[in-house]
Amino acid sequence: MTGWLNLEGKGALIIGAGGLGGASALSLAAAGTRAVVVDRDPEALAAVAREAQDQGLHLHTLEADISTPDACREIVAAAVSLVGTPAAFVHAVGRNDRRPVLELGDEDWQAILTLNLSTAWWLGQEMGRRMVAAGAGRMVFVSSVSALLAHPHHAPYAASKGGINQMMRVMAREWAPHGVTVNAVGPGYVETDLTRAYLDRDGHREDLESLVPAQRLGVPSEVADAVTFLVSDRAGFITGQCVYVDGGRTLV
Repeated sequence: MTGWLNLEGKGALIIGAGGLGGASALSLAAAGTRAVVVDRDPEALAAVAREAQDQGLHLHTLEADISTPDACREIVAAAVSLVGTPAAFVHAVGRNDRRPVLELGDEDWQAILTLNLSTAWWLGQEMGRRMVAAGAGRMVFVSSVSALLAHPHHAPYAASKGGINQMMRVMAREWAPHGVTVNAVGPGYVETDLTRAYLDRDGHREDLESLVPAQRLGVPSEVADAVTFLVSDRAGFITGQCVYVDGGRTLV
């Protein structure tokens, strides 16, 4: 039963169709939202649309490159034209480049910061503007345990996720009087289509499992469940928080 979440018929904009974004889109569609999913990869969009259809769900898909401020504002406007001002916004795009600090060039730093953090700022600002005007809204950014932990070979990624946490805290502080909550989820080690190849070589899976008190990796639906709760009416008094969905990784 999803009625207790009170999401039926509400618009939701999800940025990212693969991995955690796709799982969140399916979870929100199952909760009754009118979900709009955005990605620049048509194959990822087609895959999440097929999965929704297989589950008897419906969602809208929009193909877009969100690497500029104007593109971000345009995709928000496109979502509004489909479902009105979304009651829920989820930012679930990002990538990592697992190399040492001294092997990364200027373009590597800039590319990761643009995708992981700048798009969160541009989209969050535009969605915040509309939600504040509407007097209500829920925003969730996908952060990471890397915002807290000093993993080697994660410098730009960790910087971007730490930046997301502080950005969403300030947004939460400014917009709380206007009925808008802003939170994050911090996944631990989660197996997705994008991470599977890395996990399956050189003993990476076993190494990571050994660091998790739960002694296993997470699955995307576990993160999506946290996202869905945070955008629901049940989370109306939660704002400015990062909920770590990590099997206890940040405890050790």
